[in-house]
Amino acid sequence: MNTTRTTRTTHTHTRMFQTLRTIVIRVSDLAAAKVWYAKATGATPYFDEPFYVGFDLGGTELGLDPNSGMPGVGGTSAYWRVQNVDEALAHLLAIGGTAQEAVHEVGGGIRVAAVLDPFGNAIGVIEIPGEGGTPPAAAESHP
Repeated sequence: MNTTRTTRTTHTHTRMFQTLRTIVIRVSDLAAAKVWYAKATGATPYFDEPFYVGFDLGGTELGLDPNSGMPGVGGTSAYWRVQNVDEALAHLLAIGGTAQEAVHEVGGGIRVAAVLDPFGNAIGVIEIPGEGGTPPAAAESHP
């Protein structure tokens, strides 16, 4: 058994993909899902609107979305936090990803996009103004 650990190197540049930031779960009954996930996590939503409910679970968002796709197997999407969603989407497409969701704003200057990897898995990217080196004013420069 090899117990040797590899030493992590610190890069002087910022990596495009920073941290897994958001998991979105598609639900058919937002009110019931909100109650269930509040019980499951022991948390109350920090964002609670008819179109989306968000829980902050230690810096990772668990989002409930009644408006995008079918719930069930394959009904969960993970979003990697990035500084620039346009650059990240272009990178993923350049290395063989297939566009699934064009760049669009989902509120508050937050922008998302998604691709399918070559194996059929959805990979989302999310740009949140004020997080991960993205200046809050950056959202104002995007249409």
